[in-house]
Amino acid sequence: MFEDGTVNPVYQAKARLLNAAIQEIGMGRYQWYLFVVAGFGWFADSVWPLIGGLILAPVVSEFQFNSPFLSLASNIGLFVGAVVWGIGCDIWGRRWSFNVTLLIAGIFGLAAGGSANFVTLASLLAVLGIGVGGNLPVDSAVFLDFVPGSHQFLLTVLSIWWSLGQLFVNLIAWPLIANFSCAQGSTPETCTRSQNMGWRYLLFTLGGFTLVLWALRFFIFTLEESPRFLVGRGRDAEAVAVVQRLAVYNGTTCSLTVGQLQAAGEIATPKGAELSEGHKMAVLSRTSHYTMDHIKALFETKKLAWSTSLLISIWGIIGLASTLYNNFLPFLLASRGAQFGDSSYYTTYRNQVILSVLGIPGAFLAGWAVEQRYIGRRGTLAISAGLTGAFLFATTTARNSNALLGWNCGYSFHSNIMYGVLYAISPELFPAKDRGTGNGLTATATRVFGILAPVIALYANLETAVPVYVSGALIIAAGFLAMLLPYEPRGKASL
Repeated sequence: MFEDGTVNPVYQAKARLLNAAIQEIGMGRYQWYLFVVAGFGWFADSVWPLIGGLILAPVVSEFQFNSPFLSLASNIGLFVGAVVWGIGCDIWGRRWSFNVTLLIAGIFGLAAGGSANFVTLASLLAVLGIGVGGNLPVDSAVFLDFVPGSHQFLLTVLSIWWSLGQLFVNLIAWPLIANFSCAQGSTPETCTRSQNMGWRYLLFTLGGFTLVLWALRFFIFTLEESPRFLVGRGRDAEAVAVVQRLAVYNGTTCSLTVGQLQAAGEIATPKGAELSEGHKMAVLSRTSHYTMDHIKALFETKKLAWSTSLLISIWGIIGLASTLYNNFLPFLLASRGAQFGDSSYYTTYRNQVILSVLGIPGAFLAGWAVEQRYIGRRGTLAISAGLTGAFLFATTTARNSNALLGWNCGYSFHSNIMYGVLYAISPELFPAKDRGTGNGLTATATRVFGILAPVIALYANLETAVPVYVSGALIIAAGFLAMLLPYEPRGKASL
């Protein structure tokens, strides 16, 4: 997929040998188990960023604060997590990040349920976001490193876990918030903790469930270190050992040898990352974290720099557009004179469940579309973004809850396809040795603009329709940018 000079030629030769070896092993038991446990990351990334919106109304009733501040705290944590874990997994390896992110989310999710005031809740959700923010950058890199090139489309299908997460959290929130919350519009004087336990029960449930998912990852499934990461660090023998263990686990054989990798040449050890005899490297040793090597590698040639810059722009644009829409639509509808008359917790969360169900077929449709000859990844992303923007525009015409629900069904269905493809194409367009860093940069872009949206909501005129229209235009523009991506991963094994 990459032109000559884009990737270190020695690494490229070794990566091709690894690709052939993993293809020889095939899509076996290990990869299908990985499909499940990596999916936990998509699940968490769906559940926890939604939590601020799901608990917002009852929390405001109890603590009385300016509502955008809760979203701001959560997005700051997600931003830090994307930077730390995305770039970090290219420095200290995938296994650390893969096994720690869910643990942080589970612990601080449980703790957030016991918050006695807004500052405590916002602080705990921010720390929780540090764990959640690393899930997708790390987990997509891990999955792509082990799956055969013939099955890379499954990275798109992994978004079904994102849809299941949405469905799960809304199914849990529906009875808990509807039945164990103060009446809407209550004040701290009339809304005591004992009357408003629904959002706490929700956080306890999700925190505990996240810890169960972490335990399944950590104690039941043994994640091997990525052979592509090991080769990129000059650890050929360890990479071959991982591939051979993978073959044994799947009940197949593999012909890859250390000699074949060594014959391709030697990759220079990154500056300051000297390895001991046992190839053990301290996490805090001087590594490429200081030399910026992984970031520079993503801009090695003009074509790769254009690809990386476009991906970062697309992620940032969609991140801003989505959060602007979610922040401003209720105010737009109210200012337009919409009379719903059924804004109860029950109706609100019932509608959320309906919208969540639509994401499940969207994931399978995305997985099919990205493999079609004349569409591919870029075409599917462009088409789904265009339709997402169109339905977003249409929501502004709603004058009753049924109309709003109908337009939102179209928006939800196509946006799930859009995100599924975006989550897949991004790691495919980065070389494996720098993939975590690339994923971290794109995730950072969407988190930075996610931070800007609640800031805009704090200071902008909330009665205007302009932000919602701007959101639709931005998502459509992101679709056009997708067509300008210089690489199409369809039919090509990722390096």
